[in-house]
Formats: sequence, structure tokens, C-alpha cells
Amino acid sequence: MEFRKMQSGVASLLTVLGLMFGLASLPAQAGELTSLENLERERAILLAAVRDLDLSVTERADQVDAAKRRLIDLERIVVRDDNLTGHTAPLVRQAFANYDLTFLVNASAQQRSTIAEHWLSQLGLTSAALKATVKGRR
Repeated sequence: MEFRKMQSGVASLLTVLGLMFGLASLPAQAGELTSLENLERERAILLAAVRDLDLSVTERADQVDAAKRRLIDLERIVVRDDNLTGHTAPLVRQAFANYDLTFLVNASAQQRSTIAEHWLSQLGLTSAALKATVKGRR
């Protein structure tokens, strides 16, 4: 009888340990893309600040400068992130396929243009094309 109690106690202990180790591995699996996800989130914040019509010129410039500093660091982190090497997740494939849009600060610095100009040119919207547009009804 004592052997059965000891046997069931060992089984419960092994079950609890198995659950603990299984749950401990979840953050590692879920956190593989965190650097790229952080970059995407900060890039979205930057682009929202660029497009926000409610901001004054100085407020927009302050927000863009702050976001730009954060993005410079995040872009370096993503480029050096070993977890992304060989990763086949759609987010990773799309990010590196659209390098000039993903690494916006670095790419705009290489092109010697502002972030907004670079972003719009990558989308196919140039200053000349925007000036040539006519307001109309569809």
C-alpha cells in the first residue's frame, strides 16, 4: 500500500515537472520574433506621427525625431538577431523582401532623403505625382 502511495506521488511530481518545463518553453517559442515585431510597431508609430494632421510642425518633428532614434536601435537589433536567420514565418520573409520599407530609417539615410519622402517613393508616390493629382469625384 505504501508503495502505491509513493508511486502515485512520483507520478504526480513528474506530471507537475513536465508541465513546468513545457510552460517554461512557451515564452522562448513565442518570443522568437519579438525584435521584428517591436520594429514593426515602432515603424507604425513613426508613420502615424508623419501622417497625423492634428500635430503642429514642431510636435510632429519632435515625435518623428524620438521615433527615429528608437528605430535606429531597433533596426540594428533586427539585423543582428540570430533568431530571425533562416526563419520562414511570413512576417520575416515579408520584412526582408521589402527591405527599404522595413528598415526605413537606414534606407532613407542611404538615399539622403527624409523618412516621409523615402516611404512615399517606395509606395510609388512622388512629389510630382502628388502635385499633378486633381480632386475629383469617383
